[in-house]
Amino acid sequence: MNYQNYTDEELAARAKTDRAAADFLLNKYKNMVRARAKAYFLAGGDSDDLVQEGMIGLFRAIGDFDPRKEASFSSFAELCVRRQIYTAIKSAGRQKHIPLNNYVSLNKPIDGEKSDITLSDTIPGPVLLDPENLYIRNENLRDIEREIEEKLSDLEKRVLILHLQGMSYGEIAEIINKPAKSIDNALQRIKKKLDES
Repeated sequence: MNYQNYTDEELAARAKTDRAAADFLLNKYKNMVRARAKAYFLAGGDSDDLVQEGMIGLFRAIGDFDPRKEASFSSFAELCVRRQIYTAIKSAGRQKHIPLNNYVSLNKPIDGEKSDITLSDTIPGPVLLDPENLYIRNENLRDIEREIEEKLSDLEKRVLILHLQGMSYGEIAEIINKPAKSIDNALQRIKKKLDES
């Protein structure tokens, strides 16, 4: 189909059911989007990010255009593109988006352009346990639980559980109603008893 014979308004109307018409408009207006994006700066981003935001605005313009209104498609598209870019810039400046704006790409070479090794290449993958290793691991955990049960007093077990939950000596002492020095002594005994195994 020769879309060049249609007005932009007619193409926008067709684009609601004709993907090729939408693609034609996206391609036709991409230079306008690039020109608008060049006029702005995105904190933590680059010009390609703004072009992408502008293309989102253009795509929305194609979907939202109403030919019954008294505006041309080109004016409406430009307005939508500018608003989308402006919204992206405004959002980038907000404090809540700082982690997203200061990201480090996992696909960027480690040494700039000198290396083919990316950060994602240096991150170890998940450790997959085969059934044998999983069984051995569970056996080891049961042995540790058995040692704790057999070797530690009730006070030492309570102190160990609270300590493993991340509580300080003072917090444990308050809960158990013992002096902090007693908690320290109990932890030393626990360490000694479990190290003997």
